[in-house]
Amino acid sequence: MDAYNPRTVEEVFRDFKGRRAGMIKALTTDVGEFFQQCDPEKENLCLYGFPSEQWEVNLPAEEVPPELPEPALGINFARDGMQERDWLSLVAVHSDAWLLSVAFYLGARFGFYKTDRERLFNMINDLPTIFEVVTGSAKKHTNEKLLVSNHSSKKSKSNSKPGSEAQTKYSKAVPSQDEVDDGIEEEDEDEHGEALCGACGENYADDEFWICCDICEKWFHGKCVKITPARAEHIKQYKCPSCSGNKSARPS
Repeated sequence: MDAYNPRTVEEVFRDFKGRRAGMIKALTTDVGEFFQQCDPEKENLCLYGFPSEQWEVNLPAEEVPPELPEPALGINFARDGMQERDWLSLVAVHSDAWLLSVAFYLGARFGFYKTDRERLFNMINDLPTIFEVVTGSAKKHTNEKLLVSNHSSKKSKSNSKPGSEAQTKYSKAVPSQDEVDDGIEEEDEDEHGEALCGACGENYADDEFWICCDICEKWFHGKCVKITPARAEHIKQYKCPSCSGNKSARPS
């Protein structure tokens, strides 16, 4: 597979993040292409992620034993026998397991001690799993509903953090008092920091433009779905790549 062999905890973690980013792309922003490549009529196929943040659907390695642990075999066979979201979630779970196996295979190969293995696990555990990104469960866990970009916050009634009262049309409205009474409250600054992009899985950060899908209600970096603040002003209903069923979003 990859010629690159990370040897330190930091290098293994970078390897993990790159492979993870590639697989998240396959299951979110590139889901249309991924779906087409997983033809059930083909032989056993696997989803590979690479340190370069790229992904590939291919046959398993021929050498025995393989250079690295192999991902789940035959992901294409279940494609048409399940709901698409359930199938993607299943692939996501297997992808999480594969990423961990690769990371700790490398750790064992290069003699990581207990403290190194623990540090590697903690670094990995600070990131949401692919399953959490694909299903949106990490976002639901933080109850994130009020992200706005720096661009939109300038138009708000105050210059406070995301979630201030005035929102642009491409961000969710502030909860009404009834909603607050029902337990849906505005998050504080720390909670906004835990919000996750549905494409890359990275956290929310200040001065970044985000947009929410009106179908699945996942949030995305504008750069990840190729939507600018200016373009967002003219979108009546935004559909993310997964909901639009194409490689790129098709806002209406």
